[in-house]
Amino acid sequence: MTTIRVKIKPNARAAGLEQLSDGTWLARVKAPPVDGKANAALIALAAEHFGVRKAQVTIKSGAGGRLKLLRIVR
Repeated sequence: MTTIRVKIKPNARAAGLEQLSDGTWLARVKAPPVDGKANAALIALAAEHFGVRKAQVTIKSGAGGRLKLLRIVR
């Protein structure tokens, strides 16, 4: 099980996930931050990046903000 700190940027032109120099991850998602769409897009993006199923990625904290903790179960 891995926990990562993610800063999310919704409404981006292109989706992507990259690690920053301070150890946090920057996630760009195309979805708007409305009705949990950006959170769902973040989970899908993280699952694809780390090679796991979407059910193995959960938002541990920060579901309503830009800074989140993701739990990835391998």
